[in-house]
Amino acid sequence: MDRKQLHITNGDVLTNYLNDSGYKGDIITWHEMLCEGPTLVNILSDDFFKVRADFFSETYNVYLDIDAYKSEIKKLDNIEDYSEIVLWFEYDLFCHINLMAVISLIKQKKIKLPISLVCSGRVSHSKNLKGLSELSSEELTVHYTNRAKLNQDDIELAETLWQIYNGKDHNLFKPFIVQSSSFDYMSNCLKAHLKRFPDSKSGLSTIENNILEILDKNIIKSKHHLLGYALNYQGFYGFGDMQLGRIIDQLSIFYTEDESGIQLNRKGYEALLGQHNFASEINDTTVFGGVKKPDFQFNKQENKLVKTVINAH
Repeated sequence: MDRKQLHITNGDVLTNYLNDSGYKGDIITWHEMLCEGPTLVNILSDDFFKVRADFFSETYNVYLDIDAYKSEIKKLDNIEDYSEIVLWFEYDLFCHINLMAVISLIKQKKIKLPISLVCSGRVSHSKNLKGLSELSSEELTVHYTNRAKLNQDDIELAETLWQIYNGKDHNLFKPFIVQSSSFDYMSNCLKAHLKRFPDSKSGLSTIENNILEILDKNIIKSKHHLLGYALNYQGFYGFGDMQLGRIIDQLSIFYTEDESGIQLNRKGYEALLGQHNFASEINDTTVFGGVKKPDFQFNKQENKLVKTVINAH
């Protein structure tokens, strides 16, 4: 019997698109958002599933179906049925941290199959970066045909980055920003990740600053309206409604909301001008892998993370 491809997709929307488009082989759907919350290197451990379930419950009041999670991963156990693993992940940070984890998982399971990557982003005749499910069937076929065959260096890079993400020093990402690989958007994603930490002057992350700039430059009628802008103008983050909605709520000290809409208040303008460091007032206790967001700030002059003063000892 001929062996078939095993596809690993970045979510249900793409899985359904591939099924409807007639792609052959089996599919694992990756339902995680490892760019937020604590993680562990060993994705197969009970501790990993527990910290993820606790994170979703405490942060988003969402139940993580661990049995369904394990059931998808278990499809990697019958690897002799397959000729190749095809990874389908997009250009953004959300997808790239999941991608690092998936490649590390494949290596943890000692799977030796060829691995290739279909990664969307820049598309000819379009100014905007596109997700895989936004591509036409013809564009998707081109991306699939031109998929990148990952070599051993690529696989080791992804594994190293996953280990750094789970570690305590995310400045270790910096040398890899300039390293060439088959991951065309990895450099952009690593730079975007470091700027998720509070700016050392304003205390705002890049995405928080962007949301305040949207309020400054546009007439915003509601939080839902603001969320739409934030989704469309977030660059290389790739966050969803749930994540951006939480960030918008955390920024409520910077705006007023009434029947006429949402406007920046005095603190909002001060934050945009960098007149005060508001990190402690925002009080975002998010964990990124192995690092707590409040423990570090991003220094633009030094182009690196520095320990927050109260955590510098």
